[in-house]
Amino acid sequence: MRQRLDTLLHSDRALGALASAMDRNGNLRTYTAGVGDRDTHAKVPRDGQVRIGSVTKTFTAVVVLQLVHEGEIALDASVETYLPGLVRGKGIDGQKITVRQLLQHTSGLPEYEGDVTNDILERRYLSPRDALDVALGHEAVFTPGTEWGYSSTNYLIAGLIVQKVTGRPLAEEVDRRVIRRIGLRHTYFPAPGETTIRERHPQGYRQDHADAPPRNVTDIDPSASWAAGAMVSTNSDLNRFFSALLDGGERLLKEDQLKEMRTTVPMEDPNVPAEKRRYHAGLGIVSVKLPSCGKVAWGHSGAIPGYGTWAAATDDGRAASVSMTLEPKSGEAVKHLEEAMEAALCDR
Repeated sequence: MRQRLDTLLHSDRALGALASAMDRNGNLRTYTAGVGDRDTHAKVPRDGQVRIGSVTKTFTAVVVLQLVHEGEIALDASVETYLPGLVRGKGIDGQKITVRQLLQHTSGLPEYEGDVTNDILERRYLSPRDALDVALGHEAVFTPGTEWGYSSTNYLIAGLIVQKVTGRPLAEEVDRRVIRRIGLRHTYFPAPGETTIRERHPQGYRQDHADAPPRNVTDIDPSASWAAGAMVSTNSDLNRFFSALLDGGERLLKEDQLKEMRTTVPMEDPNVPAEKRRYHAGLGIVSVKLPSCGKVAWGHSGAIPGYGTWAAATDDGRAASVSMTLEPKSGEAVKHLEEAMEAALCDR
């Protein structure tokens, strides 16, 4: 694990990295590398809070699936059922997109996050409806249900559906249904306009281009990412979350809904032979086959200005979460985060 964290520093130019590994008995180990503040050279706080980016999507998916169990949402109902007239655009029709397709990224909806990066960095609040308007300014990418294509727009809409059927803010539903239910003490959904991180944390950095020095972007407004990427957590809380989700104890999801979550489609090029496909997308969760030990891990990665994270658990009870304090902008950096997570999950 320490070697993998050093790779994040030396190969990916992160200033700091931190991780937590949990064994089958729930025992935790924490790791740090680098510095937590470029200017003061303060140490990286063990198990400090970080912005978890798209790992937020798994939390949102859990809430949606709980509402499926309660009969408030149907996975194969159209978006139009819950948000009539809202999801319309260039080749986009909410009548032809299902809730399941939102959660599994098979809707064909366009990505919007590149359009709101400046809003996030310049601490401009964007409501979910404002962010959705940005997304719907783009054309549909493919016909719903015919392909797989990652898009955070799916989770903006999923969050809006949660609010419509519950009559409560998404943040309150995530807090009540997930965070408090399993006792995550250092995880939260930022309030509107909240730009700082509440507890001890390493500073987060961003490189605007390859030759630029990293600049401090710890204080941002993540509202534009909302249901797709706004949350803050710690590595150990993420371990507890994914472990509770997968352990079969039904603290978060009933058996039928967990089965739906774990029903996957391939994420890779369809021309890649099936036996060589490592990544599959479920409902708000990704399965990845770990090459060093052959296990399958279930989790999610996340990137947002300042931070990058990979968190996952295995069916044998292990969990691991790794974060770097530089937004990963390349597939290579995300791969190195995954390899650090794998080092813990495959440890014998």
